Amino acid sequence: MKNKTNAMRLLDRAGIRYRVYTYDFDPDDLSAAKVAAVLGVDVNLIYKTLVLRGEPCGVFVCMVAGDEEVDFRKAASAAGCKRASMVPMRDLQPLTGYIRGGCTPVGMKRSYPVIIDRSCLGKDEIYISAGTRGMQLKVAVSDIFSFTGAVVAELTG
Repeated sequence: MKNKTNAMRLLDRAGIRYRVYTYDFDPDDLSAAKVAAVLGVDVNLIYKTLVLRGEPCGVFVCMVAGDEEVDFRKAASAAGCKRASMVPMRDLQPLTGYIRGGCTPVGMKRSYPVIIDRSCLGKDEIYISAGTRGMQLKVAVSDIFSFTGAVVAELTG
């Protein structure tokens, strides 16, 4: 592939296999449901990367299935924080290097703790952002865990 993202280069370097899916995106609808519809896959296979700030533990990353919403109390507990909230949009790129709709747990500016919702258990592969809008990577769940050092926890419901 000619225009590899930083996430793809890092996965290549680590010897992690993935498949790339590109699509035309709508900047007014960056939802996982829209991505799933365009790619023709089940929305619960599209994993959103959400960046949260916990008190007092700082920034951490949650990954949840596209049809789910993160429960901030559960996320805070999983991260060892008293409370947590989404990082404001204006802070997303300075913290991660990524913009909304193109955020991935692979290759952020800094290494933040990653927590993946337990809904990933029993799934062989999931789709994650490739680090840019309009591009998804299908990657083995086990590879995401090993590459990011992620832990699993209940983050939804």
